Amino acid sequence: MAKATQQDVSILAAAKQGLVYLTANDWALIADKATRVTFKDGEHLVQRRQASDGIYLLLKGSARVEIPSQIPFPAIGAGEICGEMSFLDEMPASVNVVAQATVEAYYLDRATLQSLFELFPHLASRFYRSLASNLSRRLREVIAKPELGAKKK
Repeated sequence: MAKATQQDVSILAAAKQGLVYLTANDWALIADKATRVTFKDGEHLVQRRQASDGIYLLLKGSARVEIPSQIPFPAIGAGEICGEMSFLDEMPASVNVVAQATVEAYYLDRATLQSLFELFPHLASRFYRSLASNLSRRLREVIAKPELGAKKK
């Protein structure tokens, strides 16, 4: 594995808010098949109401998740994933995800992930378990936010 890839894998594996159930071998497989992409400040990683055919794993930088009913917008950073809801349900994105400064990420399209999952079924199990855990955490965070416009007592 190239040095840059080892560093990328370390970032992804160490993330507390990322795909926490993946192993070092899982990350090596993913890094080998992923395409590295860069987004400039203000560019969209994910566009609301647009179909997405894959996921992004952030390596460097941060992006804001523009949830229409939630202000301020939450941010995601290195080691975190976006595009996973559209990946799971094959529906258009429900939010915008916009780069804040420069963002470097891995992109994995559906076909690449599916072929990895067919070759390595245990990777699929750990990947989907991680997604479920991640989505549950994010939903709990949204639910815990006070309603917009609600007055504090």
